[in-house]
Amino acid sequence: MTDAPSVTTPLVALNNIQKTFGAVTALRGVSIDVLPGETFALLGDNAAGKSTLMKVLTGVYQPDQGTIRMDGEQVAFSSPAASRSAGIEMVYQDFALADNLDVRTNIFLGREPQRNVLGPLVRVVDRKKMERETNRVLERLDIPINPRLKVKRLSGGQRQAVAIGRALAFDAKLIIMDEPTANLSVAKVDKLIEVTQKLKDLGIAVIIITHRLDEAFAVADRCAVMRQGEVVGRYRMDEVSESEIAHLISQGNLDAYESAETDIPAERRRIGSTSAVTHSEQIPTNGSDA
Repeated sequence: MTDAPSVTTPLVALNNIQKTFGAVTALRGVSIDVLPGETFALLGDNAAGKSTLMKVLTGVYQPDQGTIRMDGEQVAFSSPAASRSAGIEMVYQDFALADNLDVRTNIFLGREPQRNVLGPLVRVVDRKKMERETNRVLERLDIPINPRLKVKRLSGGQRQAVAIGRALAFDAKLIIMDEPTANLSVAKVDKLIEVTQKLKDLGIAVIIITHRLDEAFAVADRCAVMRQGEVVGRYRMDEVSESEIAHLISQGNLDAYESAETDIPAERRRIGSTSAVTHSEQIPTNGSDA
């Protein structure tokens, strides 16, 4: 199990996190760290503890043991509001949007800017500011969406952009995406990869919770593999194969691992897909036009 050398202080570090629910131990001394601007994949099968760990980080659950540090300082999040105020935002699998409201209202839902009318005694929602800020955050993602459009009229990819834009509107330092491609068509997966890269360019760290290995290898810098509430492997993505990760997820170690040599070479993989380029498709070489 290998960790990337830390040349900077981690943006977020969880150390020895333990969590039980009655007789069930959900997390058994889990430790991970995420660097500023890094894309980090949290991998594992169902019930591995991935979502529980992120609920601890976002203040939904309180850990029974262990510590959380941000920028080297120990913190404790008593509620989701406390984690949001520290710059941690969560994009849920269903995006948690209100279909009957427009884009700008969804982005500012519960945190609407207000302006004074007839002095400080009367305050109303500042919809012009909401629309202006909505345009600003969506432009940063390079996804043009009419702020006045009802969310129910948006595609899955556009809904996800709104959910991510909601995080950007409040200066997020870390965005957690829970199964980000679960509600996307195959054609929209490449757009997610572009958005993740834009977040990296903006210096925003991303944690992707997923069991899709192709997705993780397409976007992540590092990963942690969880199984039965424990971290069983931490790797840089360029030092491990998909089959090794799959073996870790199913077995918890690489003791009996034997390479089947079936991993698709990186230059032959379609980004965001487990399929290889067929022989009938042209693979660009260094001297050919891409």
